[in-house]
Amino acid sequence: MKYGEAIKNGFRIINENWQLVMIQIAAMFASFAGFFIMVGIPLAIAFIIFGLDLTELSRIHDLLGTFQKPSELISKYFGLVVLVLTSVLLYILIVLSLGVFVFGGSIGIIARSIKGDAGEFSFKEFFSEGKRLFFPLVGFTTVIGLIFVALAFILGLFGGAIAAIVSMAREQEATLALFLGIFFSLILLLVALSLILVTLAITIYGFAALTIKGFGPVRSVKEATRHLYHHAGAFYLYCLVFGGYVIISFLLLFVGYPLKFVPFVGPLFAVVFQFFMHISQNYFGLVMLATIFLYYFITADDRQAAAVGQGIPEAPPAISDNSSPERDISESQVPGQGDAPPGKEESG
Repeated sequence: MKYGEAIKNGFRIINENWQLVMIQIAAMFASFAGFFIMVGIPLAIAFIIFGLDLTELSRIHDLLGTFQKPSELISKYFGLVVLVLTSVLLYILIVLSLGVFVFGGSIGIIARSIKGDAGEFSFKEFFSEGKRLFFPLVGFTTVIGLIFVALAFILGLFGGAIAAIVSMAREQEATLALFLGIFFSLILLLVALSLILVTLAITIYGFAALTIKGFGPVRSVKEATRHLYHHAGAFYLYCLVFGGYVIISFLLLFVGYPLKFVPFVGPLFAVVFQFFMHISQNYFGLVMLATIFLYYFITADDRQAAAVGQGIPEAPPAISDNSSPERDISESQVPGQGDAPPGKEESG
């Protein structure tokens, strides 16, 4: 499948399910509202009890003076500190759960559209996919998180080794140490970017394997790694769409930044443009996922590449060499009712 065709179909899938973008925006606003309700109110109560004037927060020395003795402060207001920390942790847990649920519903709808199992967008199907993929996504993100931790640890070891080499070279000659420092730093940066890019590609294709094939978290990682190994074009496509997403986000940020300096109405324009930028980023992010999912579905080894509804014609059923339509018809006739064998005439 060509890259242009995959990207075009990715746009078409999201345009047909544009409600997913609105759900992403609604989830973002719900997160902001939840922060003010679950974290802002307990913090306001804490400021009042601590004796801080919320209308004079510009007096930083009052705020710093309150926290000069944190142990005494915690012992005095231990219950309130526990309340604030509990509300923060509860808010983080709720926001993460909401994010996983919305993401699961989104990729579930994308997968159903690719496989041709869904018609028009349905909130019932969205919530069903969100519930179905919630715990598998939690397990998968945990596995990916452990991979990133291991990756950071390995890169840290390489960084320490480079620092030791540069330190030994500095004792011999400063110029040599400067050269080795720049050279090994560039090598480490290149290796780090490559490993991070490969890991992100495994993550996206792992989401596809998890959603489309229904694999478990660990098997999805293995399937994504195997797929990228056997299909180099899959990695190139990911680099293409990810690079396009980054460039579009940068251009939106570059265009919107000067708006805040417009006299009088600049802040209003900046707020409106920020909202538009969030919508655009969510839209192009979903297009990227749809493109990757579609390409994975087409190139997967299970040959479910018919892609009903994607404009890809189904392959006609194979006819075996041992049979033909004419033979099937002749075999279905009752013996004795067919044409007379050649060379024989009816008696009469």
